[in-house]
Parts: sequence; structure tokens; C-alpha cells
Amino acid sequence: MPIADFQPVIGLEVHAQLLTESKIFSGASTGFGAEPNLHTTEVCLGLPGALPVLNEKVVHMAVRAGLALNCQIRLHSVWARKHYFYPDLPKGYQITQYEEPICEHGNLVFPFGDTEKSVRILRIHMEEDAGKNIHQGAQSLVDLNRAGTPLLEIVSEPDLRSADEAAEYLKALRDILVYLGVNDGNLEEGSFRCDANVSVMKKGATEFGTRVELKNLNSFRFVKQAIDYEIARQVELVEGGGKVEQETRLFDTQRGETRAMRGKEDARDYRYFPDPDLPPLVLEPAFVDGIKATLPELPLAKVRRYVDVLGLSEYDARLLTADKALAAFFESALAHYGDAKKLANWCLGELSRQVNEKGVALTQVKVTPVQLAGLLQAIDGKTVSNNAAKEVFGAMFESGRDAQSVIAEKGLGQVSDTGAIEAVVNDILARHPAEVAQYKAGKVQVFGFFVGQVMRAMKGKGNPQTVNELLKAKLKLTRAF
Repeated sequence: MPIADFQPVIGLEVHAQLLTESKIFSGASTGFGAEPNLHTTEVCLGLPGALPVLNEKVVHMAVRAGLALNCQIRLHSVWARKHYFYPDLPKGYQITQYEEPICEHGNLVFPFGDTEKSVRILRIHMEEDAGKNIHQGAQSLVDLNRAGTPLLEIVSEPDLRSADEAAEYLKALRDILVYLGVNDGNLEEGSFRCDANVSVMKKGATEFGTRVELKNLNSFRFVKQAIDYEIARQVELVEGGGKVEQETRLFDTQRGETRAMRGKEDARDYRYFPDPDLPPLVLEPAFVDGIKATLPELPLAKVRRYVDVLGLSEYDARLLTADKALAAFFESALAHYGDAKKLANWCLGELSRQVNEKGVALTQVKVTPVQLAGLLQAIDGKTVSNNAAKEVFGAMFESGRDAQSVIAEKGLGQVSDTGAIEAVVNDILARHPAEVAQYKAGKVQVFGFFVGQVMRAMKGKGNPQTVNELLKAKLKLTRAF
């Protein structure tokens, strides 16, 4: 029985580190890349008698994410201890939420192909991250800088039906959290990572198969590869008369396959109970309403506005909104230049090309949105040709200077003086009598030759419209080109 006869069923558990300056229950820094065990306190180290103190910003960000994902916000939520032992978890338990999480029953709508897919969000809860084990040969070292970093765990219902859907869901979720300012979306540093629960069932069946958890996937590419491999593995196992075991597996990125890590624990294995050091979290409705009033326009809504109001293509709108900084740059420039399509072309073209080639973050570029708008206005005003404008923009990108000063310095201003252009046109026609004869004999393609010769003689500075008009008049052109 081929894979096509089976239906994959996928749910994702995303762990997103929050952009707070300090940890969830202590004042230790959340900065990335410090020397091992530098950003720790007695709370992070799990020392006897150390008591947690909740960081209010974590709650604010959790509510912000929940509202953006259309969740119900619990005004009364409870902290729990989740017990397990790892060397990077000194207390022997993780402070999390279990029976009463802060957010429940939401949904995320995202583009998928030519349609939109809706995935239900089961719950969002706050918790602390564990530290990090570092393996060096026969030694294993522990770095507790990450211990206590605030996390949101965002758990979807098993509504995804392919690895491609899972990857697109993750991209959409990441974009929302970045737009909200609650997560930096950095998969390489592990601040946005996920576990995937994967099962298969025969098409037409009503009961899900046994699920397998794929742990700590930290790139969209690996998510797709791991899920596709696991689907194929489970189908092959079922076809061979075997049984899928409930377990946790790791994805070996080098070999492109999953391998068993441990048997999958159930909730009872963790011995959850309410944390005695932390009282229930009680929120006022006004607190939630205040956060709701500050929510930004989210990526999908922005795409729809760019298409419906600004007239951009769906493709360009998605590219612009996929990067929060690029969308912000575009909209700032749009306030000074009204041609959204031309502006989008420059943002997705020359601006993005320079950013990628120079390897700089868009938020650090020297050229400003107002300066880009000024360059496009110069093009429209025939001050500079479109081709020369690319050279001008390159200089603007390097120096942060405005278009007019670069145009003047480099002598790239476009010549619109009819007399000056006419003199060059006359000279070119006089020096190419054979081509003039060919043109008058009906070889109209020669017209492009004359345009090229005039523009070359003027070093690209001639106003193309004026050049064309004068050539047509001189050659007594009767048909339109």
C-alpha cells in the first residue's frame, strides 16, 4: 500500500523565547552568547531556598500573542511543576502551566498555495527554559545561561496534513510573533524551535494512529525533512505488519533520518502539581483590553491591504510582509512617494539586493525611506534616468547621502535640453547615412540603433523620451514605436 493511501496527521508544539531583558523568575540577563554560566542567579541554579518572582513583561507578551492568535485569555491561570531530571535542569522540575494555561482555543490562518489554511491553537502557556548540555568528546558540560529564559509554548491541534503545511504554519507563526515584538524568530540560536507530533492513518479511517514526537527541530527545512521521513517510516512499518510505538525521536540532520531517543512520557510521568512558591496569576479585564488596543497590523492583514488597497500583486505583497523591517521601510517611504508598485519594485529589487550583497540588517542601512522616495521622485521628474538611478542608489546605500547630492557629484543628471539633444541627434544621423537609408527603405529595427548611439554619445544622460521624439521627427517616422 503506497504512502498516498495514508493520511498524515501532524500537530506542532512551538517553543518561542520571549524578548525580555531578564528571565521569567529572576533578574538574570537573557542575553545570548555570553560566557557559560555567567547569566545565572541562585534561582537559575536551583539553590535551596531560592524563590521565583514573576517577570510582568512575560505575562504581557503572553497575552499579546494569545490575542493575536484569537485565543481566549484566562483571567485566572495557575503555575505547575513539571518533574523530570536532566543535568541542565538543576531543580529537578520545570515551572510551567498545565491545567489552567493563560491562553486557550485560538486559531491561525495562513496562506497555503492558492488558498488559506486554518489551524486551531489548543493552548499557549508560559514556562521557563532549561539550560544547555554541551558534549565534547567523552565529556559533557552544562551551561545554565539559558535556564530560566521565558518561553511561550504554543500547541496546535493535529490539523496539519503534510510537511509542507507544517512548514508554512511555522513561518506564519514566526512572522506573527516577530511583528508583535515578542520573539526574534532566530531559529539558528534556538529562540524559535518546535516539536512535531506525527502519526499516519489509512485514508477513510476515523481514528488517528499512534503519534511519535520529533524533538527540537530548529529550521523550516529540517521540519519538512524530518516529518516526511517519519511519515514514510511509519507507513513502511504499518505496511509490514508492525506497530508504531509512542516515543520521542530525534532528527539526524546529517543522515536525514529520525532515530529513537526515549519512550514518550505521559502527563502522569511528570507528576504535575501546582507550584507552592507561586500564587495563581489573576488578570484584570482592563489589563487585557489595554494590550488588545496596542496590537499591530499582522502579516496576513497587511498582505490583504497591500493587494486590495495598494494594488500590489499577491506575490509582491507576501515578499514585502515576510520581513517586518522591509514592510516598515516600504510604508515609511510610501508616506512620501505615492506609486506603491514602483516603490515595491525598488524595495524588493535594488534595496534587497544591496542588503543581501553587503550582508547588513535592513535596520542598519544608511539610506532612509525618505531618501529612496526622493530618488524615485527624481526619476519621475526626469532628473536622472532609471539606469543611472541604480548607480545613484548604490552610492546612497554606502554613504547615506540624498539622491540630489549624489547625482550632482557623479554628474549623472539627465539632460532634457532639447537643443543639446538635437545637436547630438543631428551628428549621429550625419555619421550613419547607410543606416538612415536602411531605415527609410523599411528596416525600422534600425531605429533602436540610433537611440543607442545617441544615448552612448550622451553617456546615458539624454532624456529617453526627448531622444525618441527628436529621432522620429528627423527621420519623419510615421508609424508609432
